[in-house]
Amino acid sequence: MKSRAFRIILFVCPWLLIQPAFAQQGYTVSGYVRDSTTGESLIGASIGIKGTSSGVQTNAYGFYAITLPAGEHTLVFTYIGYQTLERTVASESARSVTALLVPRSFQAKEVVITDRRKDRNVKNTEMSKVEVGAEQMKKLPALMGEVDPLKVLQLMPGVQSAGEGNTGFYVRGGGPDQNLILLDEAPVYNTGHLFGFFSVFNADAIKNVSLIKGGMPASYGGRLSSVVDVTMKDGNNQQWQAEGGVGIIASRLNIQGPLQKDKSSFMLSARRTYVDLLTKPFMGKNSSGYYFYDLNAKANYQFSDKDRVFLSAYLGQDKFQYQNKDRTFEANIPWGNRTATLRWNHVFSKKLFANTSLIYNDYEFTFRASNDGFAIRLNSGIRDYNGKLDFDYFLSLKHHIKFGGNYVYHRFTPSSVSGTQDTTTFRPDNALRKFAHEAALYIQDDWEISPRLKANIGLRYSGFRQVGPYTRFVRDAVGNKLDSTVYGSGKEVRSYGGPEPRLLLRYAWNDRESVKASVSKNNQYIHLVNNAGSTLPLDIWVPSTYLVKPQYSWQYAAGYFRNFADNNWEASLEAYYKDMRNQVEYREGYTPSLKDTEEEFVFGKGYAYGTELFIHKIKGKLTGWVGYTLAWTWRQFPDLNGGKRFPAKYDRRHDLSVVASYEYSPRWTFSTVFIYGSGNTTTLPEKFYFLDGVLMQEYGAVNSYRMKAYHRLDLSAVYTPKKKNPGRRLTSSWAFSIYNVYSRLNPYFIYFDQTGNVLDGNLEIKAKQVSLFPIIPSVTWNFKF
Repeated sequence: MKSRAFRIILFVCPWLLIQPAFAQQGYTVSGYVRDSTTGESLIGASIGIKGTSSGVQTNAYGFYAITLPAGEHTLVFTYIGYQTLERTVASESARSVTALLVPRSFQAKEVVITDRRKDRNVKNTEMSKVEVGAEQMKKLPALMGEVDPLKVLQLMPGVQSAGEGNTGFYVRGGGPDQNLILLDEAPVYNTGHLFGFFSVFNADAIKNVSLIKGGMPASYGGRLSSVVDVTMKDGNNQQWQAEGGVGIIASRLNIQGPLQKDKSSFMLSARRTYVDLLTKPFMGKNSSGYYFYDLNAKANYQFSDKDRVFLSAYLGQDKFQYQNKDRTFEANIPWGNRTATLRWNHVFSKKLFANTSLIYNDYEFTFRASNDGFAIRLNSGIRDYNGKLDFDYFLSLKHHIKFGGNYVYHRFTPSSVSGTQDTTTFRPDNALRKFAHEAALYIQDDWEISPRLKANIGLRYSGFRQVGPYTRFVRDAVGNKLDSTVYGSGKEVRSYGGPEPRLLLRYAWNDRESVKASVSKNNQYIHLVNNAGSTLPLDIWVPSTYLVKPQYSWQYAAGYFRNFADNNWEASLEAYYKDMRNQVEYREGYTPSLKDTEEEFVFGKGYAYGTELFIHKIKGKLTGWVGYTLAWTWRQFPDLNGGKRFPAKYDRRHDLSVVASYEYSPRWTFSTVFIYGSGNTTTLPEKFYFLDGVLMQEYGAVNSYRMKAYHRLDLSAVYTPKKKNPGRRLTSSWAFSIYNVYSRLNPYFIYFDQTGNVLDGNLEIKAKQVSLFPIIPSVTWNFKF
């Protein structure tokens, strides 16, 4: 692995030495693009050369560099929802140029989304990418008034929800563990609150959310299906600001301001539910409570024009507890995430930008219960220590090179059970901690080969090594231990690795339309194994080990992109095929036991294919989109379903989302969402019979039954009262929302109910559907000052 990594480094270095061969005669202008009112860096802002179609975009920290021919030029800075800014530069005055863009005021705003680089989605190499801003999220209807970024992403084609109200999602036939979800670069392993009904992301603390569902750049890795990159607000470095909201189940508060104006700022954000307080009067003598909370914090300091440091952290937890009136039974179930990221931005030159990150993340689930002297404790989780180094090298207008690497030390606790009975303590031999190293190097070049042809070429090499302490057991056919191999601390158990090539191509024959194609290989070394839905805290993360091989996939995609009506409308039609290997499931008939969970897995392959249509209106009082997906998702395991292929549980033939937002006046904005999806697949009994007086059931083929279709209509209205005193700093709004307007009883799961008695000849077994949410109105008061 080390020798291969060394060869990749030798491959990367020449890119830095061939600059004279590519660079044009001229000069380079670099700097940052920021919000003029808050100092926030603007990610993906466009910088163009007036009178030409050439330009660049800012990176994840708002930095850009653009190489210009000798002479005077006018740079045009644009970003969604901001006024356009023009700056004239000349070779003799070439220097760092920081652009401060002014957001459009609410009163003057005639459109919801304005001013992006013209035909940007047609001209760049990105495909299958979606970006959502915090303000856009807050206008859409929300379950119980809680704005949720992950649920907004589920409205995009190719992204399917895990179920009613669930924040879990599947992208192009991949499982929930195949999505890399980052919060300020820190992986988040469990994104759900309230058993998955709400996500851990508080919209007040978020600046930007981007989803890449195909053609993943080489700078990302470790998952097969998608990347969800969530960026927290840096904090206002111009003035103090507070905002928040009071809803029917939760309240929020966000405070931000300068520590030193123009140089340093901070942001603190908190959210807590009060479900426990609302349900307490109805519990009688039993004691029960549930709540969750989120805390986001971030601070930054700019030491100079070349150096800036960021420190961000997140702490979130769910807590459920129950105690019966006799105090003979108690249960306590806490679970949650903790992350911290320390980042250093450094500008080596006008063309070379570097970011160094140290990242910590920890997810832990605990179940504690006691009953009449017997107590049991179950733990599972994953903890990472991560280091990253990334470089942006703006070689010329035709070449934007990115390269870098990362290293992660993993500590897994797949499932650890202990208990006591009176004075006796037992700690069975089951699923102790596992340890692993993961590392990767990458390089990519966004290369404009000609005005019509552009490519993003990348190569990533990743490796994974499981290390001790670890004990590998040899068992007989009935599970009895025959022999074992013990690996000491730090000793290699098994290693894996390989190259991950990436290629994206764009061919544009005019400014309004283009075709794009991509092919990418991805390796995934950690796995989420579950026996039910997604994002449940009982799901466990496991590493690749001696027995569990890494997943890998090849994904191919092609699409046609077209803009209409002077860039007011965007449309795309994409097709994809994904081949996935070493997929992991529990064996048939699995029930929890004291054996190591990795001995209960079976392995197979999967493949998915489909077509996605996306039509997006981005300007005008009426904005929104229509997304439709036609897809097939299959799995095939030698040890499941007799070796025959079967539809995955998230196979959904049709998926339709219609989203619209209408700005009726400066005080009223109306929004609506309609969703339709084919029913999820499930496995149900086909026959019931008695054996020795016991009712038995015989199941059909895996996922051979499809539940009823899912559909729902949501409505919302945001009312912003007119200020009675124009000088008053406090502004507020009321968000009214109706979830599931026509109270559709969508299926959540199906169970069988037994009535009567076989001896009386009136035994009857009926399938019954469980639904979660009927019509739910909600109201939230939001404020800002």
